[in-house]
Amino acid sequence: MPTIIDVNAEAAELTMFRGKTPKTTRAERKGSTADLARYRDGLLLLGKSAGKGHWETHPADELVWVLEGSAILDIVEDDGPRSYTIGEGMLVIVPPGLWHRFRSADGATTLSVVVPGENIDNDVDDPRPFVRVPA
Repeated sequence: MPTIIDVNAEAAELTMFRGKTPKTTRAERKGSTADLARYRDGLLLLGKSAGKGHWETHPADELVWVLEGSAILDIVEDDGPRSYTIGEGMLVIVPPGLWHRFRSADGATTLSVVVPGENIDNDVDDPRPFVRVPA
C-alpha cells in the first residue's frame, strides 16, 4: 500500500515555534513538528520554527524543501561557515558529512528527508573545533 500524506493539511495542524536555539529540545517544540513517515533509512519531517538550530551532520544526503517563509542555511566549508538563503519553494540537498544548521528570523515551514546523525548543541559560530565525546 502506498503512503499518501497531505502535507498542507499536516502543516495547518502545526504552530510556529518562535525562539528556537541550539539547545531547544524536541519536547519544547511540541506542536511545531511532525514525523510524517519513515522513508528509506530515515524520516520525513515537517516543522515550523523561527530562530537558530544546532549544528548537525548526517551520514547521507539531507533534503530540505522550504514550503513557506525563508531560512538561512549555514554550511561549514574548508575556509569556514558560508551562508545560503533559501526561500519558499526552494529545495536544498545537503551532502553527507557536512556540518550545517538552519536559522530563520521570521520563521519557515520546512519538509525534510533525513537520516539522523550527530549534532552539536552549543551555540557556536563554527563547529569544527568541537569533537564529540561518546556518552
